[in-house]
Amino acid sequence: MSSKLLYLSYILDDTTPTYGNRNKFICEKKSSIANGDVANDSTINTTVHIGTHIDMPYHFFEDGQTIEDFSIDYFDFKNVLFFELEPQSLIIKDELIAFLENVEQKEQFDLLIIKTGICDKRDEDVFWKENYGFSPDLAKYIRDKFPSIRALGFDSISVSSFANRMLGREAHKDFLNPQKPILLIEDMDLREVNLDTKIKRIIVAPLRIAKCDGLPCTLIAEVN
Repeated sequence: MSSKLLYLSYILDDTTPTYGNRNKFICEKKSSIANGDVANDSTINTTVHIGTHIDMPYHFFEDGQTIEDFSIDYFDFKNVLFFELEPQSLIIKDELIAFLENVEQKEQFDLLIIKTGICDKRDEDVFWKENYGFSPDLAKYIRDKFPSIRALGFDSISVSSFANRMLGREAHKDFLNPQKPILLIEDMDLREVNLDTKIKRIIVAPLRIAKCDGLPCTLIAEVN
């Protein structure tokens, strides 16, 4: 069976939604050929927690890891576990555990991806106002049952539901614990993948910004 490549990340532009609708991505030209300049030259002004991005432990821990602390191999995932669910509430827990309990050979997987379907509403306010979050309890469960998982990716804008931010802070801390972090890949573009998609490999390519708490990233999946 032949394979193809898919982007699982969004392009950044001035319509990119952000958590709580607090920030905007701004790209401005310093010089413009249309205005008689020799070349086009642009600057950007943005939070690093925007669009498809990865949270580093330093996001919630002063002594937490940043991009310099991870090898290139860390971001090459060859055993991806993908699950599609319809959450029963804004905080995901029991329905995900029920699925994970039935997974065989749990120790082989290195990346867990959850599709909630909210990616189909990314251009609506509900995407950031009523986004799905994840229970802090899931971090310990995944570490115990799936010891090789290095990252959790999903189509919601954050691991923290905007409607329950206090719980969301605990979820960030539990997943990003520097002792054994599970990195968070937020706001993935999962519109073109489903349970019938055979994912062979995913490469995550974060912007390599020194000493930074979060990094916009490009995700490329090889699928059958």
